[in-house]
Amino acid sequence: MKWMIASDIHGSAKYCRKMIDVFYAEKADRLLLLGDLLYHGPRNDLPEEYNPKRVIEMLNPLKECLLCVRGNCDTEVDQMVLDFPIMADYAVVEMGKNIVYATHGHHFNEENPLPMAEGCILLCGHTHVPRHVKHERFIYMNPGSVSIPKEQSRHSYMVYENGFSWKDLETGSSYAL
Repeated sequence: MKWMIASDIHGSAKYCRKMIDVFYAEKADRLLLLGDLLYHGPRNDLPEEYNPKRVIEMLNPLKECLLCVRGNCDTEVDQMVLDFPIMADYAVVEMGKNIVYATHGHHFNEENPLPMAEGCILLCGHTHVPRHVKHERFIYMNPGSVSIPKEQSRHSYMVYENGFSWKDLETGSSYAL
C-alpha cells in the first residue's frame, strides 16, 4: 500500500489543492494528515489563499482514503464540518514492516515520545520542519508543512512505498534530509 503523509495545511486552499493534485499524481492509496487542517493558529501568519471553507470542500470528498490525527489548531467545531474523524491524539499504523505512531507533535514528539516498542517510528508534524532522526529506541520523522514551511524548508510531504521519502510539494522531486 502506498501512503502519502502531509501536515499543517492551516486553511490554505492553494496548498490543499496542490496536496490533493499530488496525492492523485502519486497514485497513493491513503492520505495520512498529521493535523492542523483548517485554522492558521495565533503564532502563524495567514497562509496563501487562506480559505478554511474551501479546504473543507476539498477534503470531505476524500474521506474514504483519509486518516487524520488532531493538531493543536484543530477543534470540535472543525470536526462538525468535516466528514471524517480528526480528533484522535494519535494513530497506530502498519506500513510494511514498520509500526508507525502518527501524532501531531504538540503533546507527543521527539523529546516526549509515546510509549512505543523499540524500533517503532514516531511520525509528527507541528514543527513545520522536515526531519529524520534515529534515536536509540525509535525513529523520529516529520514531513514538514504543506503550507507554512519553517527554517528555510520546502513546502513538503512524505511518501511511504517500500520505504519513506520526502518530496517537494512544488516540484514533486525527492530530497534527502
